[in-house]
Amino acid sequence: MRSKTEMIRNRYPVGTRVCCDEMPDDPNPIPRGTCGTVMGVDDAGQLIMKWDNGRSLSIIPGVDRFHVVEQNEDESLKENEGIDLSM
Repeated sequence: MRSKTEMIRNRYPVGTRVCCDEMPDDPNPIPRGTCGTVMGVDDAGQLIMKWDNGRSLSIIPGVDRFHVVEQNEDESLKENEGIDLSM
């Protein structure tokens, strides 16, 4: 049987793009909607991140909420940055 950390490494390989939805337990969380790249998974099963805003705060699967970003979705998010879509 594979370890939980090994399963996380297989699910989120280096280079995977993710988007932060919520970091409820962090006093200075990554803002919702910020995208980043998985740089690795540490021995505790945390995703070592390089966020597009320059930060490097890790994601804790099972605690933090996030989703994998498809390449097209990531490009669309970048294109819409700074555009007010409210009516």
